[in-house]
Formats: sequence, C-alpha cells, structure tokens
Amino acid sequence: MATESSAADGAPQGLAEAPPQAREIFGERFPAAQRYAELLASAGVQRGLIGPREVPRLWDRHVLNCAVLAELLPAGATLCDVGSGAGLPGIPVALVRPDVSVTLLEPLLRRTTFLEEVVRELGLENVTVLRGRAEEMIGKVSVDIVTARAVAPLDRLAGWGLPLLRPYGQMLALKGDTAEQELADSRSALTKLGAVEWSVIPVGESALGAATRVVQVKVGESPGGVKAATRRAKAARAGRAEARGTGRRRR
Repeated sequence: MATESSAADGAPQGLAEAPPQAREIFGERFPAAQRYAELLASAGVQRGLIGPREVPRLWDRHVLNCAVLAELLPAGATLCDVGSGAGLPGIPVALVRPDVSVTLLEPLLRRTTFLEEVVRELGLENVTVLRGRAEEMIGKVSVDIVTARAVAPLDRLAGWGLPLLRPYGQMLALKGDTAEQELADSRSALTKLGAVEWSVIPVGESALGAATRVVQVKVGESPGGVKAATRRAKAARAGRAEARGTGRRRR
C-alpha cells in the first residue's frame, strides 16, 4: 500500500506497492514494469497523462488491467495501440510479450515524447512510437492486432482501428462495464467496416480476481470496408510513384 516511506525509498508518493500477482504476470520483466508504474505516477502525472487520483490504483486499475490483454495475442503478432496516451495498454502488453512487435500510435507531441522516454528507459526493443492519427495511417500501418483503451465509443474506434488491420486481423478494445451495450449499438457500423465476428471476452480473472472485459472484433478480407480499401490502394500507388521518382534521381 502507499505510504510516506515508499516516497522516501524513491517511489513516487501515493504509488501503491506492487501486488504479488504483478511479479507472476510480468515475470523477469517485473523490474521494468515497476519502473513504468513509477514513471506514470511521477512524469505521467506532471504532464497531465495520468490523473493524480489514479496514482494509488495504478497497478490494479491500469497496469495489470492492461497486461492481461496479452493472453489473447498469438505468438509473434504485430500490434498497434491506437491513441496510446500514456502507453496503456501497449507498454504493459509489450513487457509481458517480448515476442509481439508493438507500435504506440499517438497524435499529441507531449504524449509521444513521454512514450519515447519510457521506451528508452525500459529498453523496450519490441516497441516503436509513432506520432499521428489513425485515419492518417491507412496504407502506412498494417498489423495483426489493434488495441485501444478509453479512446472513443466503439463505432468510432472501429472506424479508426479496423482499417489498420491486415486481412483476418482483430481489434481488442478494453471497454469495462459498457462492453455489451457498445457492441450492441455498433453492429451495423462494424459490418460496414468489414467485421465478420465480434464478442466480449473476459480475461485475467484468475490472476486479478476480477476480469478485464475486452471487445474482440475480427475482420475478413476487407478490414475497414470499401473506403479503407480505396485509401490503401491510393497510398500504395503513391508509394510506388515515390519509389520510382527516388530511383530516377539516383540514376
């Protein structure tokens, strides 16, 4: 639990002691996870990425709540964390699953600066920080998994995230108690965006005692629907034209 002595020992004041299950979930990377929690509780709060009231519950409500998402990821997957903010869920997932290549996508400079500092300090070789909006990355980012947490309502989030998927990829959105209702309200939009299957999956209950509720949306051959396919084709043509121009200049 959080005490004044923890601050004296170097941990930010108010940050709770890591619960025993944190060591089980993160294994040999627990020290890096602990340092990440400290960075969230200090620089994260100072820069407005984490609310001060969240510091005492950073482990349970944020870090571990996100880390258990790793249970759903196939081996060697590529992942884009849309609207990554302070790195949730992308950084906890990257710590648990070093085999997964993680891109933290975030449009705001102050947040990407924080993320870059965290990635360097934790030595996360499987993580890349990318500044930009999801809708600008169609044709530039193509991954197996898209994740998101507290970014937008599901229908809007799907419009941003599904176009970044490879065919037959999936979006995993942490949604809490609103999961079923948001899913019910978004079915028409999901279908138009190329989704072929969706469900709410509880994860982490055995480790945390309370499950993290994840909306899983799987796409078919056309992730993002017709408009996204058109934008991907346009981006591909532009890329080929640029490559030809570069080749001519070199000659």
